[in-house]
Amino acid sequence: MSSQRIPTADLGDVAPARSRHQGRRSAVTLTDGFAVVGTADGDLQAFDVSTDSGPPRQRWQYDTDGEPSVVAAVPFDGGVVVGERSARGEIRCHDANGDLRWRYETRTDLGDPQQETRFLLPFVASLTAVGDRCYAAARRYERRTDDDGNDLRHFESVVYAFGPDGTIDWSHRTDGSPISIDADENRIAVAYNRCPGDHQHGLVVLDADDGDPRWMWDPGTDGQRRVGDVALLADGAVVSSHGDYCGYRLDSGGRERWRVPLATPTDVGGDTVYAYPNHVHATDNGAVFITGNTYPEEGRETDARHPSEHTAIGVSTDGDHRWDAPVGGFASGLGTDGSLLAVPGAQNFRDRDADDHALRLFDVVDGPIDTLDADGVVTAAAVSDGTAVAVEEPVVYHDEGRERGAYRLHRVGIAQLSC
Repeated sequence: MSSQRIPTADLGDVAPARSRHQGRRSAVTLTDGFAVVGTADGDLQAFDVSTDSGPPRQRWQYDTDGEPSVVAAVPFDGGVVVGERSARGEIRCHDANGDLRWRYETRTDLGDPQQETRFLLPFVASLTAVGDRCYAAARRYERRTDDDGNDLRHFESVVYAFGPDGTIDWSHRTDGSPISIDADENRIAVAYNRCPGDHQHGLVVLDADDGDPRWMWDPGTDGQRRVGDVALLADGAVVSSHGDYCGYRLDSGGRERWRVPLATPTDVGGDTVYAYPNHVHATDNGAVFITGNTYPEEGRETDARHPSEHTAIGVSTDGDHRWDAPVGGFASGLGTDGSLLAVPGAQNFRDRDADDHALRLFDVVDGPIDTLDADGVVTAAAVSDGTAVAVEEPVVYHDEGRERGAYRLHRVGIAQLSC
């Protein structure tokens, strides 16, 4: 682990996280030597992180209105695009100086929230940009009751293709819950983690030109849970399955090349438990899957821990196990750059071990590179051109009552960590 003092920058005040993670409320991306942080109050702060010494220096700040939180951010067209979780579910594009270029409210298509409860707000779940297109997946969740009084989940969701001026070139609408997208010049892959309605495909690959589906895939399991994440490769895709807790390598067209168990149901002290594989990153040299919290097959509480919970698992191009390593807690997203992964470790809500709070760096082939310890929970990360940045948030665990950490940005050179 890295014990050296890492440069940080203050991000202001934020209510501390609690024992159970409350979903994403911060985001960070790297572009042209700047780290752009989307904060829990919806504002953007840009920091110069191009130097190897001293704390990141703030260059500009953009203040927004309402009560949003920025949950996604990607570089685009010399600036940055960000997505909110808010009553408006806004997608905004800013230039390199922070000035607003264009904005779009996804509630126009998703509808207004059923209530002003956080998880019922329109949510920009994922953003990615390729060339002169920015792609966004947004959703809104609501609860419904059928004629028999049963509580039902319902989603409204849209995948958008935006041009540089904010024009919507096409959109793709379903009643599934998109969680992640990946794209290249020809395809957009959309992972749906829940499918409670008419849409019954965990993965849909769309044509970049018009948004029409090219092919679809599903783990074929019972229930609403389907796919946690997707990574495109030149000749197919790699997906993490929420349906059967496995990882899959798919050829173009959705044919399965291999399947690897990741955190499948396992008996631990008489309790059968599993963990969802929430993230995947893949290159031509292999793939890395990241698993999440332990859950029991019966009920919600358990003293058991799945042996592969909160774990990074590296596999070869043929699906052979290469390495595995802990990630400390629930990771809300990944920072990636070629073969590098930056994994933010937030709450392990069952064990609540503050010693595990960290940013962990991995290589697709070789595994762990190093660890940046943090007092609070690490909730967002990005890596590019040898620089890693991470957002730390303060946390108070209910059975401890002590506030740990602060709302701040960490910046470190990869070579520094490895020294």
